[in-house]
Amino acid sequence: MKDRSAHGRRAQRGVGLIEVLISVLVLSFGMLGLAGLQLWSLRNNQSSMERSLAVVQTHSIVDAMRADRSNAIAGNFNTDATESESEGSTFALESLANWRESLIDALGPGATGDVLCDEELCTITVRWNDERAAAALEGSTDTQLEITTQVRL
Repeated sequence: MKDRSAHGRRAQRGVGLIEVLISVLVLSFGMLGLAGLQLWSLRNNQSSMERSLAVVQTHSIVDAMRADRSNAIAGNFNTDATESESEGSTFALESLANWRESLIDALGPGATGDVLCDEELCTITVRWNDERAAAALEGSTDTQLEITTQVRL
């Protein structure tokens, strides 16, 4: 009887070490999954912040247009994203130039915006390059995002 219990103990040697190794392996796969989730979360958080900044920038030009409502209704704030600002020192031109500079500061060098007012209804569009959001979507090559807002002055 004594012989059998000693033989059983020898057969069990190393089993605890194998269990620990398997536990470490399972834990490491879980940690790799958490690291991937953290990376994905950071990328989408940055993209969300850029979208929020675009909305804030949209509100800033709307506030300037409401401050000079008569010129906004007259179309003096109208601009196209592809054209540069005209020379001059009117409130509308200065506001548009400052707005475009703040767009570039907040959203990067590819950011631009345009304003189109048809009497009291104005459409403000902000465009910027968001490579992080495109990288999150597998197979997506479109990195340009756009936010369009319509307001009635």
